[in-house]
Amino acid sequence: MKKKIKENFANQRLDVVLTEILKETRSQVQKIIKRDLILINGQIAKANYQLKTNDVLEIKSVPPKQTVAIKSAMPKIKVIAETEDYLVVNKPAGVLVHEASDKNELTLVDWLLAHCPEIKGVGDGQSRPGIVHRLDRDVSGLLVVAKNQASFLSLKEQFQKRLMFKEYQALVYGQINQDSGSINFLLSRASTGGKMAARPLNQTGKEALTEFEVAKHFINYTYLKLIIKTGRTHQIRAHLSAFGHPLVGDDLYSTKTTREKNKKLNLGRIWLFASRLAFADLAGEKQEFKLAIPKELKEVLDKVK
Repeated sequence: MKKKIKENFANQRLDVVLTEILKETRSQVQKIIKRDLILINGQIAKANYQLKTNDVLEIKSVPPKQTVAIKSAMPKIKVIAETEDYLVVNKPAGVLVHEASDKNELTLVDWLLAHCPEIKGVGDGQSRPGIVHRLDRDVSGLLVVAKNQASFLSLKEQFQKRLMFKEYQALVYGQINQDSGSINFLLSRASTGGKMAARPLNQTGKEALTEFEVAKHFINYTYLKLIIKTGRTHQIRAHLSAFGHPLVGDDLYSTKTTREKNKKLNLGRIWLFASRLAFADLAGEKQEFKLAIPKELKEVLDKVK
């Protein structure tokens, strides 16, 4: 697709203009630019390029993913509940919710489009149809997907107003010597490493609140139930690490000691899963879902001390 830049787009950053043209988020647009799919006057462009009147913008088509049978190629996605308005699934660990890199990798979105093609166009961007919240790749559990725009807007509003109930279960290193508590470090993007930095309240960052209740005390571990009042990127992982109790299996938010322990446990994922989810449907009726502990996590829980 080629497009000559008119005055209304002149003197603006390329990535900002592309969010309007492609109807994608800015982060997704920047990923497309990094894949060298955007040309200006025949030259590969950078995100911060300032557009000029009569520049020729060329958008190359995104290379299709390998032609595979999506449902059979991906780990099995279990449908917990489905109506004409929403779909609740149990996302397995190891599966991205949506494309987040230049890898030719199948995601939950690919599975969703194969399972219910009608969700294409639902939501805020083409790359995240129906998606109102996410789980990290190595985290499993309950996730609700909107199947139409009315449901999407309703669920999105519930998240924004903190009316959505989300409970997680986690196993962390070390003994927490209290039965319950809350963690409220501010969160901001770290300068390196693809991590979130947890900061004291007198510094800058986004508000984040994680409440915890101890389900079981061990000598060297603590089994927790967690409720997040905000939905920040890597919130639970960053908060627990800053609290001095990194998640079992998490090599990103860890210490040298816990990385060595992770290697010995050889879990291959993070010991964290979204166990309960509750929201109101379009009729205003409360819908609640629960999951049992995944087998691989139960095996670790049964052998720790």
